[in-house]
Amino acid sequence: MIEDNIISTEANERTVLVGLITQRQSEQKTLEYLDELAFLAETAGAQPVKTFLQKLDYPNPRTYVGSGKLEEIRAYVEQEEIGMVIFDDDLSTKQVTNIERELKVKILDRTSLILDIFARRAQTATARTQVELAQYQYLLPRLTRMWTHLERQRGGIGMRGPGETQIETDRRIILDKISRLKEELRHIDRQKAIQRKNRGKLTRVALVGYTNVGKSTIMNLLSKSDVFAENKLFATLDTTVRKVTIDNLPFLLTDTVGFIRKLPTHLVDSFKSTLDEVREADLLLHVVDVSHPQFEEQIEVVNRTLSEVCGAGEKPMIMVFNKIDAFTYTPKDADDLTPRTRENIPLEEFERTWMARTSGNCVFISAKKKINIEALKQMLYEKAREIHAERFPYNDFLYQKYDDLDDSEN
Repeated sequence: MIEDNIISTEANERTVLVGLITQRQSEQKTLEYLDELAFLAETAGAQPVKTFLQKLDYPNPRTYVGSGKLEEIRAYVEQEEIGMVIFDDDLSTKQVTNIERELKVKILDRTSLILDIFARRAQTATARTQVELAQYQYLLPRLTRMWTHLERQRGGIGMRGPGETQIETDRRIILDKISRLKEELRHIDRQKAIQRKNRGKLTRVALVGYTNVGKSTIMNLLSKSDVFAENKLFATLDTTVRKVTIDNLPFLLTDTVGFIRKLPTHLVDSFKSTLDEVREADLLLHVVDVSHPQFEEQIEVVNRTLSEVCGAGEKPMIMVFNKIDAFTYTPKDADDLTPRTRENIPLEEFERTWMARTSGNCVFISAKKKINIEALKQMLYEKAREIHAERFPYNDFLYQKYDDLDDSEN
């Protein structure tokens, strides 16, 4: 069943994107979301060619956009032979059915696009199980749309069509599979818990952050491993744990899945075993793409997810501002009296601001160019040693003794 209904895209499939400006979402915010949606589409192998925007108080309950805008999209799709339309918000079964009837092309929403990417990226059995569970949870309330070819005829005795019966059968099958997948994930959780227990008392450090900020690249630098890293969203789905040693101090470093705005709740629930690594970490390295125009909003998204979903909002944290080599800004002219924007602030000012805001618990680096990596290692060593000293005071006495010997030799 699931294999027949996974939403996928063909390589270089041309698509258009659709978003709404509403009372709760300004035009600027909508454009930012659509830029991210375009990146998601490209990651899935599609080619966005045009964006449609409409200003409404709230989404049309039947067709998401208004009838006039839908007609405009239909005309463009037919003229340019577009095969797919992607909407920036989740669509109801009714909306998808009505939109498909009008446009006669493949219709995706943000969640189905993310699920497609996750299905492509999942490598391990754990990740595949998590993604499959999320897919079934997404499909369950949308079964009606899949059976439009068995539309019921007029009601009455003897006129009840087979569609409803088949939908109920499929619903039971999917519910059974969801139950089985949840049990598999509970078994995986128990195995992961045993693995974490067997790791002993080593300090645990977890890399967290928005998707595509460079977590895996930093993981490779610190652990000298070969975790897959790519300039695409959700390049890493599988949790990777490596033992890292800095100045004879060992600790465990974990690379985790990236967060994103409008992340579906059931997708987060499916990745509980992955997020458990974050929950049980002693120290978080919050990696930020400082070159991204909305990096401060991305920080808020990650912090909110850590607090609400992972229960890790109060853990010790080091802010790692990555990609300083890609940071650009435009100085304001002396006679320009308009308020400064993010694009007018130099990197040095951001450094001073965040150093003060985080009490110095931040570092600015370029993992790609290997700039300031030693400063990151030194800060990581100091924080990991503080945690280690709380657990093993005698060991910390030995570390201090060795440090004194090194100082005397110098």
